Amino acid sequence: MKYAFITQHKKAWPVDVMSRLLGVSRNAYYRQCQRQRDRLPDPEHEAMIAAVKEVAKGSCDSYGSRRMKRALNALGHPVGRRKARSLMREAGVKARYRKKYKVTTNSDHKQPVFDNVLAREFTASVPDQAYVTDITYIWTREGWLYLTVFIDLFSRRVVGWSMDSRMKARLVTDALRMAVWQRRPRAGLIVHSDRGSQYASKAYRRLLEANGFIGSMSRKGDCWDTQSTMLMNIMPI
Repeated sequence: MKYAFITQHKKAWPVDVMSRLLGVSRNAYYRQCQRQRDRLPDPEHEAMIAAVKEVAKGSCDSYGSRRMKRALNALGHPVGRRKARSLMREAGVKARYRKKYKVTTNSDHKQPVFDNVLAREFTASVPDQAYVTDITYIWTREGWLYLTVFIDLFSRRVVGWSMDSRMKARLVTDALRMAVWQRRPRAGLIVHSDRGSQYASKAYRRLLEANGFIGSMSRKGDCWDTQSTMLMNIMPI
């Protein structure tokens, strides 16, 4: 009531005088006035929020703040990128970036390949009888990283792994060396992979020979030979 009285008569008497007479703070009065202004609807702001939602819907949420800014400018809303980002946040809109497909298997090479010794027998009766391995990729803040894992078919546990920014032969040899160091498998272990150039490299084949392991590769174009097993019941080291 006191704030309303001051607002009603401030053209007739100074705000300071009325504040002292009514026993209220001058700053408190102005804060109340600001809160009332903030509660008033802003048609232009609401129109921009609605435009952001429509643009996001039409683009299947693929627009980031840069393209959202350009879209709003084209619709008659002169905003900068920072304002566009703020409007997106207020509207609950977030860009969804599609994961780019990256090829991890290059079987078009002249290097020798192993026979399919495993023959799709994805079970093992004892530990360290057969390993399967594959390469995948993970997006990080530093860019793409390639990951190689070796899994024991008996326990479905990861027994060796390696990660690198480049998909070279060392990626798979480092992972296999970890498995050898951790498990000490005996000669005769079957190690099954796809026909990727990393698994056909001299360094990898020499590592298999040095440990008495038997190399095995899936048929060309049959990625499911390894990838299906890599995704089944994987357990931590």
